[in-house]
Amino acid sequence: MDINDLRSVATVISLITFLGIVWWAYGVKSNKQRFAEAANLPFADEEADRAELGLSSRNEQRKTS
Repeated sequence: MDINDLRSVATVISLITFLGIVWWAYGVKSNKQRFAEAANLPFADEEADRAELGLSSRNEQRKTS
């Protein structure tokens, strides 16, 4: 087994790992809800800060405008 065989094996393992990550991110349907919730986490923190300070939420401000 020479260095070229080792490089080939490393390339195949890397490709399989990459495809596994792509499948996990885009192929598993249950992840869609989790990813949508995670995408809104920064905004949830902002809403919690506004509530703590006694300010109205942005949705309420838009309704009154």
